[in-house]
Amino acid sequence: MLGNLDRWLDVATAHAAAKSFDPQVLLGTRLAPDMLPFTKQIQIASDTVKHCVARLSGTVAPKFEDNEATIADLKQRIAKTIDFVQSVPADQINGSDAKVIEVPMRGTALTFSGETYLKHWCCPTSIST
Repeated sequence: MLGNLDRWLDVATAHAAAKSFDPQVLLGTRLAPDMLPFTKQIQIASDTVKHCVARLSGTVAPKFEDNEATIADLKQRIAKTIDFVQSVPADQINGSDAKVIEVPMRGTALTFSGETYLKHWCCPTSIST
């Protein structure tokens, strides 16, 4: 999924070039008025992935400053997230399905089993119509 985000940035850059506008304009865009801008969406996706792997594996997620201002910055963030995910051995995550996972949320914590956290919090779901 992070690879898809990276590819979207390439497609956005190519689209901007084809239409002769600055691709940086896209970073502040929203698909709907109540959505966060595209840059923040990528930051949230990155954070979700790195925290998921860290929580399931018992490691510490890297900290990113959330100061990406260009498409190149966002691509670098995605690459750093992928590097972190790939640095965690699978055997550190295997068997974490029953592990208790707590996610801080507005002064409280949401509690999940590892399996529920992975399947219903971290992974996007499809909507059936």
